[in-house]
Amino acid sequence: MKRRKLIRFLLSVTMTALVCITSPVIPQIATASFPSLEEQARSHYTRQKFSEAAQLFQQAAQNYKTAGEPIRQSLSLSNLSLSYQQLGQWEKANQAVIESLSVLESTPENMPGRSLAIAQSLDIQGSLQLARGQTNAALETWKQATDIYQKEGKRDRALVSQTNQAQALQNLGLYRRAIETLDQALTLKSREKAEPLKIALQTVTSTSETANALRTLGESLRVVGDFPQAKLVLERGLTIATELKLTDTIALTQLSLGNTLRAQGFGNPKPAEADLQAALTYYQQAASRPGNLRVQAQLNQLSLLLDKQKSILNDTQRAESEKQTAARKITTAIEQLTPQIQTDIEALPPSKSAIEARINLAQTMMQMQQNPRSIATSLAIAVQQSEALGDPRTQSYAIGSLGSVYEQTEQWKEAEQLTNRALALAQQINAGDIAYRWQWQLGRILNRQKNRSDDAILAYQQAVATIKSLRADLAASSPDVQFSFRVAIEPIHRQLVSLLLKSNQKERLQSARKVIEALQLVELDNFFREACLTVNEKQIDKVAQDAAVIYPIVLDDRISLILSLPGAKETDEPIQVYHETKVSQKEVETLILKLRDGLDGRNTLETTLPRLQTVYNWLIAPIKADLAKRNVKTLVFVPDGALRAIPMSALHDGTQFLIEQYSVAITPGLQLLSPKALNTERLNALVAGLTEARSNFEALPAVKTEVQAIQKELPSEVLLDGTFTTKKFESRVSQASFPIVHLATHGRFGSRKEDTYILTSDGQINVTDLSSVLQTIDLSKQRSLELLVLSACETAQGDPQSVLGLAGIAVQSGARSTVATLWRVNDEASAKLMEVFYAELAKINQTGISKAEALRRAQLAILNDEKYEQQPFFWAPYILIGNWT
Repeated sequence: MKRRKLIRFLLSVTMTALVCITSPVIPQIATASFPSLEEQARSHYTRQKFSEAAQLFQQAAQNYKTAGEPIRQSLSLSNLSLSYQQLGQWEKANQAVIESLSVLESTPENMPGRSLAIAQSLDIQGSLQLARGQTNAALETWKQATDIYQKEGKRDRALVSQTNQAQALQNLGLYRRAIETLDQALTLKSREKAEPLKIALQTVTSTSETANALRTLGESLRVVGDFPQAKLVLERGLTIATELKLTDTIALTQLSLGNTLRAQGFGNPKPAEADLQAALTYYQQAASRPGNLRVQAQLNQLSLLLDKQKSILNDTQRAESEKQTAARKITTAIEQLTPQIQTDIEALPPSKSAIEARINLAQTMMQMQQNPRSIATSLAIAVQQSEALGDPRTQSYAIGSLGSVYEQTEQWKEAEQLTNRALALAQQINAGDIAYRWQWQLGRILNRQKNRSDDAILAYQQAVATIKSLRADLAASSPDVQFSFRVAIEPIHRQLVSLLLKSNQKERLQSARKVIEALQLVELDNFFREACLTVNEKQIDKVAQDAAVIYPIVLDDRISLILSLPGAKETDEPIQVYHETKVSQKEVETLILKLRDGLDGRNTLETTLPRLQTVYNWLIAPIKADLAKRNVKTLVFVPDGALRAIPMSALHDGTQFLIEQYSVAITPGLQLLSPKALNTERLNALVAGLTEARSNFEALPAVKTEVQAIQKELPSEVLLDGTFTTKKFESRVSQASFPIVHLATHGRFGSRKEDTYILTSDGQINVTDLSSVLQTIDLSKQRSLELLVLSACETAQGDPQSVLGLAGIAVQSGARSTVATLWRVNDEASAKLMEVFYAELAKINQTGISKAEALRRAQLAILNDEKYEQQPFFWAPYILIGNWT
């Protein structure tokens, strides 16, 4: 690549978020019985002539001071602050609102209008604090204002302050608290199912305050992944705003609806075209408003077009000519839109949102590989404006973004200096959500310089440590202001692992293992959209002397294998062994996808075996001799990436399947529950199942046989067909202690929690509700949930991340062990396999075998049955997740 030099800008900068999709509810002009002068000021403000408005408000405040009218003086000062805020004159705005509050504090407490005037000044002070990045201060200020409004019986004004609180909570990443705040204010239960919510929404009053509150609530619901509820809430808000002709609120709600439909459209492996087109329409409608709203809508439109183009080009099911035609059409739209946005941004007065828009466009243009010089020039303006603004977050973000331009042009010295300055600013204000990005950027820059690999590793390690400290915030972070998991969090971990593994040092092998385990944890947080998993730092390679732990890590150009073997004695530290196989990530993912498609019964054994042997040669052949030396009986995999989609038990060495040689288990690596062997004394089970067809799922007549087999081996309570309702299941789990819960019903696992559920006779239970119900066993009873069995479930085909649903329910339910299926199983084979599995479990106290060995024996019973011709389809989908002992 030809190296292009950029103009050198001498800077001192910091960082902020991307263009915010939500805007704070700007306080209304504080009112009193205004004489002519103040009426003129309000008229200028309404027509966005803020300089003229400021002059008149200042003159009115002085007149009221001379006349001895402190309440009206304070209101004029508050409005003066608001005018200065619109002009981006932050220090003057701050002085005006402080003076307003000072005037009020010196007045008698019983003076008429004093309390409301204080509340209005606090509202305006809160908006100033939020605009300057002082989010926690803004939250506390708005709480004070809400208390006053409620005491004065001003419900509408209280709702405005509560909406502002919710937006401050959004800025802090606390979206669930934002939802709770507005649910309480609006008397809603927004996370209920669609019909009850739709009915409740019709009862909310049609006011401008309600319309703004619904928009803010819809935004929070979108961020936590409740798209249907978000859409309902936003549509009701749009209806109210349209009825009342609230033009700005209409545009903002259209933006929010566009974002919701966009998130919903891209939320599946195959994007939903109807949702994306509807999102584009909403953005185009919102762009009819002038100023910041227009720019905001255009930037979202541009981003969506780029994502659509990328999705089209990556669509393997489209013909190449069709892809190129569709991509060219989008390119034309992008080329027309980009200069319009540039022109509109230049016309904006300096403000936080204008700076964010400039940075947003610059980053998008970098993705489009446009001229780095023009991008750097625009970012230099953003740096200067952010310094004048005095907001360190925005400053840091502008400087760091400029540093990334220098990184792109390989000017390493300048890139390093800018990134360090951006990082310092982020750290000064404890903005970890910004700092980890610059630590990552610094690591990339250092890694490209000679003899700086140790420095690069340190920067990457600091980024991972920051991410770990931010688990809760990142899990609930807004897609509008945070890099997505795939774009940032995952690459940071993988790139660090790659650097660590370049040196075969024992300490670095251990570090690499911890990094990949940390990635697994953050990935599950991302799935649930909350940091809901508690880690018990139990080293899994010290659980059993006959078990080896295998970490196959898929990197860009290789599979790295970290093997942890038991020491010679139980007290010895595990032995770490490292191997690597040269194969590209793309090659791995392509083969795994073909293999997974063939394993579920569509290909013959002759077609499938060569692929299973290839994966065996990648993962097992390099460590076969190491395993033999230590007399290993159980292989515990911490699978990574695409490798999660296939059952390791089905790998084949050319003679035997892996399950014929070893017991096999899966674990996320981090031991979330202390390992403990199953004790069958007083063991009982809750068994629930469906034999009848439901929706697009076929009947499972052999479930009845499966249930009877379990009853034969263990004392069991059964909920079958009509008795297996959601309510009855939840009731039985909460009222009795069941160490084993067996669900013989169709279920589906996806890469999003919204796509992960099991069927009941009267509907479905989603992963969050199921996990919550099962957790009551641990929370309220002396015995824990030892084993969860999901015997008729499947992972979403074509979605390489769908196994997250399985891992998610296994981990969050609190079950020590989970047995589940990767694809829709044969009903008859499943019944027989479960009969053998429970027969082996019932004898564990006598035989001393592990749960993994019990499952292995059950799988071998099907494998060796001539009726099933050794086809992995019948026996291989069963995997044991978690505690294998």
